[in-house]
Parts: sequence; structure tokens; C-alpha cells
Amino acid sequence: MLCSRAAQGVSNRLNLAVLYPLLQQAILVLLLVLGFAALDWLVSRRLDIRSANAIPRRATLRQEWLRGAALGWGMLIAAAVPMMVMGVLHPKFWLAPRSWGLALLSLATLILMSLALELAFRGYLFLRLIAAIGPFAATVVLSFVYALLSTFRPNFTSLSVAVTFLMGVLFCTAYLRTHALWIGWGMHFAWNAAMGILMGLPVASDVTYSSLVTTNVSGPWWISGGVYGPEGAALTLLILLAALAVLYRMTRGYAWEYTHAPIVAMGYPMTIAPPAAHTAMEEAATAQPGPLVQILSRTSTNPSTMPVVEDHLRATLGADKTD
Repeated sequence: MLCSRAAQGVSNRLNLAVLYPLLQQAILVLLLVLGFAALDWLVSRRLDIRSANAIPRRATLRQEWLRGAALGWGMLIAAAVPMMVMGVLHPKFWLAPRSWGLALLSLATLILMSLALELAFRGYLFLRLIAAIGPFAATVVLSFVYALLSTFRPNFTSLSVAVTFLMGVLFCTAYLRTHALWIGWGMHFAWNAAMGILMGLPVASDVTYSSLVTTNVSGPWWISGGVYGPEGAALTLLILLAALAVLYRMTRGYAWEYTHAPIVAMGYPMTIAPPAAHTAMEEAATAQPGPLVQILSRTSTNPSTMPVVEDHLRATLGADKTD
């Protein structure tokens, strides 16, 4: 309510009612970030906005977001291709300059909206629930609340609630595998943007994002979701289960890098001092002077073992003496 009133006031003052959805989401993101950071400071007396909201700055930040967006895009393509094959999509295109401007505005709104939802359900509250009741129970509780809130949307069904619950599990898993919201945010945004802006389909019964393409859907509800959109289709349940497997495999490196505790060396130190007696012996040996070394002549003084050589030497020595 506060976000709506603030956004309404700003848009009215600027005389730009078209900015109302964007301003509403921007104010909501700001309040969530600052509010959760304040709660974290009250508990821990530590002011760290990024850690409190599970949006850490790290080297793989951009890569994680883009991979999440690619997975979200792939999920929507998997949901739309069967509808295309069965011929249940009937698009109408609006390519006027104003439509392109509205599409860009919707894109910015969806970026902030998906971030707000991730901050609210997979950020500070999720971290505190994990610390209190463990990751599995925290995932079930927040995914249930996430699905329960979807019942306030028009045209919801029991199937759409089940899809929303499983989607909450998917986004929670993205956090548990990376300890950050980057992949979940990328997935959430790409799923909504591809569905509402590129395909012109309802986003959880909301058709206000379809400015370039407006698509009417016919055919079985289990594949199209009817007026609620793909988030109310039975096929989406299978797509989300497959996406869980892809997400788990895609985040193996991040899970090893960011979720495992660092290995700390334990046990006894390997450098052990020698016994005192051994040290005393070494010191005594060092204190004694070294032995003298006698350098012998290079000419051997040993007699030759060859008789002919000895006779020659005797004769030569005798001649020298006679002279």
C-alpha cells in the first residue's frame, strides 16, 4: 500500500501515469533492501546490505545472472513450442513507435518486479528460516506462502497454485546451490519477460505487459493454462521438474565454490622439536675444531712393481752419483 501511494504521488506530480508500475516496483525494491538490512543490523549489530539480502558482490555475478536468464528463457520456449505445434496461439502485432517504448518500460518493470519477489521470498526471510528450521523446511514453508499469495490473482486455479509452489521450490533451490539471488533473479525475469513481452501471453493472469504482441490462446487448458497463462498449465509442471535437474547440474561449480565450508587443517603440528640430548650432541660437535688434513704429493712414493723399470731407475741414479 505504501509503495502504491508513493508511486501514485510521484507519477501524478510528473504527469506521467505510464511510469506508475515502474515506480511502484522501484520503491518496493528499495524498501525491501533497506528494511531487511535494518532488521539484520538489529539482530547482529552488523550493517551489510548485500549479505543481509543475499546479493553478494563476486566475480561470477554477471555469469550467474545470464545463466539463470538462459534457463528461464529455455523454460518458456519449452512451454510455448507445444502450443505453437498444436496451433493454439493467435498473435496480433502492434509495432507502432509507442508500442516499442511501452515494451522497454515493461522490461524495466519486470526486472524490478522479479528482483522484489526474490528479495521478499528468497532473501533475508529465507536465510533466517534456514537458520531456524533447516533448508528443506524453509523451502517448503516459503514456497507454500508464495503459492498461497497467488490465490489473490484473478482466474487462479488449483493447478496454477501447484505450478507456483513448484516454481518457488525452483527459485529456492537456485539460492541453496549458490547462496545468492543472481541465478534465481535471472530465471524469474527471463521467464516473465519472454512470456509477457515477447510471446504476448498472460503473466499470472496479467496482460498489461503485452504491448508489442497480444496473443489469444485456444485449445486444452493443460497445455496453455487458459486466461491465466502458462503458469496455470499442467505441462509447466513437467517443465519445472526438468528445470530442477538442469539447474542442479548447471550450478555444480557454484555449489562447490560458494556453499561448501573451506577445508581447515586440524590435528597436531607436523614440526616437532628434536630431543634435548640430540641437540646437546650437535652443539658439542660444532664447538670442537675440525681435524687437520694432510695434502700428499702428486708423485707416488711407492716402488714400481715392474723389474725392468726398477733396473733402469737404479742405473740412471747410479750414473748421476758417479758424475
